[in-house]
Amino acid sequence: MPTKPKLTDAGLHAAFNVSATNEFAEVIDGHIAAERALTLYLDKREIVTLMTLGTQPELLVLGWLRNQRLVKNFEDIKAIQVDWETESVAITTHQSIADLDKKLSKKTVTTGCGQGTVYGDMMDGLNDIQIPEINIKQSLIYSLLKNLNAHNEIYRQAGAVHGCALCKGAEITRFVEDVGRHNAVDAIAGYMWLNEISGADKIFYTTGRLTSEMVIKVAQMGIPILLSRSGATQMGYEIAQRLGVILISRAKGKHFLIYTGAEKIKFDAIPQ
Repeated sequence: MPTKPKLTDAGLHAAFNVSATNEFAEVIDGHIAAERALTLYLDKREIVTLMTLGTQPELLVLGWLRNQRLVKNFEDIKAIQVDWETESVAITTHQSIADLDKKLSKKTVTTGCGQGTVYGDMMDGLNDIQIPEINIKQSLIYSLLKNLNAHNEIYRQAGAVHGCALCKGAEITRFVEDVGRHNAVDAIAGYMWLNEISGADKIFYTTGRLTSEMVIKVAQMGIPILLSRSGATQMGYEIAQRLGVILISRAKGKHFLIYTGAEKIKFDAIPQ
């Protein structure tokens, strides 16, 4: 059994109580989403600062390391220690990361809200990704969308956040909200990696756009279906088509648009 890294448990509340004045000049109580800076130090070397809600920082860091392909196996990580007093996280490995300078030399600022960052060549290794073949019923999509409505807690309280969900059938097995969708997907990737969860029979849901970054990250997690209430970008579409990811966007209520993989959908609940 692989040795798992030692993790702190430093999650914080996702929303702050505030007062605001509405259009009727009334002062009302409400909430705003938290936004916290968390600087990553990899073997004492400063790497990047992530802006996050801070609810699941250890999983966020673990997933970020995996999705950036800086660490290949989680047993290579000795510990992830989050300290909010210094707004930092110390990541220690059992051995230094090989070719770290080379991996960090090329940086792509992505279209992730708040500007996500991907290190290295985004297209490296895409040809090695094997996406499992899977079919899905239209009625299951509707059931899943109905279940997802109950999970956008922070958004309903405060707005200003994105949500991502790992789903099996119509069941939501993990739901994460954060100020950026790239943070939320990284936290789920960290959760899957730490718990050795396969993506082969899963659906990934996001409230954000289906960009190249999002499609690549979901494909790296081995998940064959990507679902969003938002739209898709051209590069996201092209990569999904290339890798065989089923790309479903504008999914809300009874409406959705399937951009890739329509032949794998069984239309058993066509609206009247």
